Amino acid sequence: MHDHDNSERLASYADVLAGELPDAWTSTHLPLDAKDDLAELADRIWDLDGVAASLAEHPLQQAAVLSRPDGAQLVLVDRHDDRDGFLIAAVAPRALPDEAYRAVPEPNGIALADDPFLSAQRVADDLLARYDNALAQVRHNALGGIQPSQPDRVVLTWQPDGSVATAHVVDRAGAVLVANGFLQDPPSGIYRLSGDDTREQARALREIGPQLDALGIGTALQHPAGRTAPTPTPASIPPSPAGSPTPAARAR
Repeated sequence: MHDHDNSERLASYADVLAGELPDAWTSTHLPLDAKDDLAELADRIWDLDGVAASLAEHPLQQAAVLSRPDGAQLVLVDRHDDRDGFLIAAVAPRALPDEAYRAVPEPNGIALADDPFLSAQRVADDLLARYDNALAQVRHNALGGIQPSQPDRVVLTWQPDGSVATAHVVDRAGAVLVANGFLQDPPSGIYRLSGDDTREQARALREIGPQLDALGIGTALQHPAGRTAPTPTPASIPPSPAGSPTPAARAR
């Protein structure tokens, strides 16, 4: 049976911690019945140390996600030892390709004492400093293989993992992309459409062309070899994903 008191304690601790961190953080509690959200979150926990070891033995039963307006996220989870407090770790952005994380050290999580006021300073000085540095590196890496779009033309670039990405599109084009399944990483300006479901990916790519054209915006599909196909739809069904694990998956 789920421990209601412990659930309330985690949620309350996270609320106080979020309010004490620099910048504007908010907290969202994920209870036991949010199984899909907890599973998706576990796959994105960016850790190869103590938090990963704990999750390997104790799968998430609840969590609190702390979010910053720029898309950065931290996750607070229960400890499973003889000490009070919690574990906190960074969360890898969903919108960035797996290749961007290569050669970037994981900003491993830390253990926190049972005092959110004291813990906030440690998170800011330690985990957040390492997390922001790692985020800057992966966002820079992610832009390396993406040709920027122009105000009147969205350039879509195939990625090695089978996804399609574009960067620096105008707001009205970005709205069309998001409505058709692209995930946005605001700080980097990257929009990414996963290749996990190739049929859904192909459908989305077919539909965004006419929608963008109605706004007076053209589209082009940029292949890794550098060839650009000036057409709003792919020539064939997208290739299946390469199957590269996410940063969090490699940590488990």
